[in-house]
Amino acid sequence: MNILITGGAGFIGSHLAEFHLHRGDGVLALDDLSSGSEENLSGLEGAGCKFVNSDILTWDELEQEVERADRIYHMAAVVGTFRVLKQPIEVTRVNVLGTERLLDCVAKAQNLPEVVIASSSSVYGHSHSNELHEGRELVFPPGNTGLTGYALSKLTNEIQARAYRQMYGIPVSIPRLFNAVGPRQSGNYGSVLPRFIEQALSGKPLTVFGDGTQTRSFCDIRDTIVALDMLAQNPLAWGQPINVGNPREISILALAKLVIGRSGSHSQIEFVPFEKGYGDARGEISQRLPVIERLLQITPFHPEWTLEMTIDDLLEKC
Repeated sequence: MNILITGGAGFIGSHLAEFHLHRGDGVLALDDLSSGSEENLSGLEGAGCKFVNSDILTWDELEQEVERADRIYHMAAVVGTFRVLKQPIEVTRVNVLGTERLLDCVAKAQNLPEVVIASSSSVYGHSHSNELHEGRELVFPPGNTGLTGYALSKLTNEIQARAYRQMYGIPVSIPRLFNAVGPRQSGNYGSVLPRFIEQALSGKPLTVFGDGTQTRSFCDIRDTIVALDMLAQNPLAWGQPINVGNPREISILALAKLVIGRSGSHSQIEFVPFEKGYGDARGEISQRLPVIERLLQITPFHPEWTLEMTIDDLLEKC
């Protein structure tokens, strides 16, 4: 298979590249390196992976490479809480317009490739449900909370994908990703687990925003990409959002303590007002617990990596 990965030098994209290279596929990874790193693809280019440093909105070979592709993973986006808050215009420019350009190229292709349009658990907004399933109503607070722009950009991506599925029959899957974690993930843009690990290993306080009672569910990247592969090739998945994650729930405070314990660090925990980190307390999400029944109904997916296993693996690689 010929695989095209936009955002291919990013955290998830580079793991997708490695996954497909191991299967003997040819991979083209497109990335403007605004948050990705060519180091993430270290050792892969000689194994059949071609890297192109360009912007999805201006790359003049996009239509040609879409025509060649058997499968496309569209991961190019402005991601990470800190970056999203600092670059609200880029969120719209890249996340929405980049997706539109890609889907337009796919619609023109002679042979439609399988397409994965990455969405996010952020689309659930401030839903008050304890469990988030795909039929849940989406709730967004009034006013400019900063993070709402990102959530709505990913919801727009879902609408775009479904529209192109309806009009052109594109075999497109729409995974809603819940906190993928693992090797190569940077804490520079707001990802909590790599930030905690870096702080613990350096003996710095682990900074917990708010009181730490907010909960999240973390899915190892190696489980995440297996799920993406399953969805990409499954007609039952095409044209509908599907939660992809690990349904184990943990508070951020408990996560900090877990990292300290497994690393043997003597770091303390420092509580930081949410407004200091994110600028607006209304942006705080108290819970992110995925219901993955739809994923389990149509695929044999089963998470193999526990959170402890992921943390231990990250500590060993640091």
